[in-house]
Amino acid sequence: MSKDARHYDVIKSPVITEKATLASEHNKVVFKVAKTATKPQIKEAVEKLFDVKVTGVNTQVVKGKVKRFKGQLGQRSDVKKAVVTLAEGSRIDVTTGL
Repeated sequence: MSKDARHYDVIKSPVITEKATLASEHNKVVFKVAKTATKPQIKEAVEKLFDVKVTGVNTQVVKGKVKRFKGQLGQRSDVKKAVVTLAEGSRIDVTTGL
């Protein structure tokens, strides 16, 4: 399988949180992805980059919060996350990186 540069544009980074770690016990991995990425594109990118079989992709857009910094109001950027369900027996170790 060839690793194409466009796959790196789709998958930005893994999400390493307590909730994502609990999901990994159920063969699920969470990634930050490009806002324009579709579910088929995310599935193809994960399968090619990590050499695993993907059974499902769920996406969500997390809206940016309004935060204050030194009294100034600011807005965090919106982030799109993908929860990728892997086939039985497939594993991705997100701590090693790409």
